[in-house]
Amino acid sequence: MTPQQPIRISFDHVSVDFPTEHGPMRVLDDVSFDIRNGEFVSIIGPSGCGKTTMMNIVGGFVQPTSGQVLLDGKPVAAPGPDRGVIFQEYGVFPWLTVRQNIEFGLKLSASRVPAAEREEIVQRYMLLMGLSDFAGHFPKHLSGGMRQRLAIARAYAVRPEFLLMDEPFGALDAQTRSAMQDLLLQVLQSDGKTVMLITHSVEEAIYLSSRIVVVTARPARIRTVIDVPFGYPRAENLHEAPRFAELRAHIRDLVMQEYAAQARQAVRMSD
Repeated sequence: MTPQQPIRISFDHVSVDFPTEHGPMRVLDDVSFDIRNGEFVSIIGPSGCGKTTMMNIVGGFVQPTSGQVLLDGKPVAAPGPDRGVIFQEYGVFPWLTVRQNIEFGLKLSASRVPAAEREEIVQRYMLLMGLSDFAGHFPKHLSGGMRQRLAIARAYAVRPEFLLMDEPFGALDAQTRSAMQDLLLQVLQSDGKTVMLITHSVEEAIYLSSRIVVVTARPARIRTVIDVPFGYPRAENLHEAPRFAELRAHIRDLVMQEYAAQARQAVRMSD
């Protein structure tokens, strides 16, 4: 029997209230779940339910109103180099070249990576992400897919323990999005990082994840946690598998139920 991996990220009865002109608005309500070492866990639920807030707590950008999030057993207090964050809006500096963007975090690192090692890391990730021929280009000269590859390279270059992604491929066309998903899995298989992904795409969640956390309409609670029954590496035709279709239909049904609940709540509030 394979020993269970240690818990790396733990949500412990986390609730979050945001202030509004009408008083506190609850965004997360008593959220508890764990992510173990090397897991790829996707969070999926209705728009505006609080998924991004969950990621921002892990990133150290938002503090819970009650409860806590633990990284390796320690409460998250602030952002840190142990967490790489990738946003939908690419998150690259437009005034820096491809090379400079990847190198940026290494220069700021508390460990002060030596110049020779820094150059080796930059070269490695430019090659891995297919950006070597664009080292001197600025982001405005890159396609959307290339900018997102740059964002992943920059996040990876500082060698974080955790990778946090908020709709990283949401702005890409379907073909580029599929290619980026395959590239991400290829990179992850080489180092086994612990990953948390926020997505609206059921197909993306199933294809990438080892587990999927389905959350309710706001305030977000855990609706259910689903183990994805497919191993890595993923088969090229996985989307065509009957079990994939069954799981997709099941998760879509859960999410649509939450959208319906969200609509009913909006009607009640307008009365």
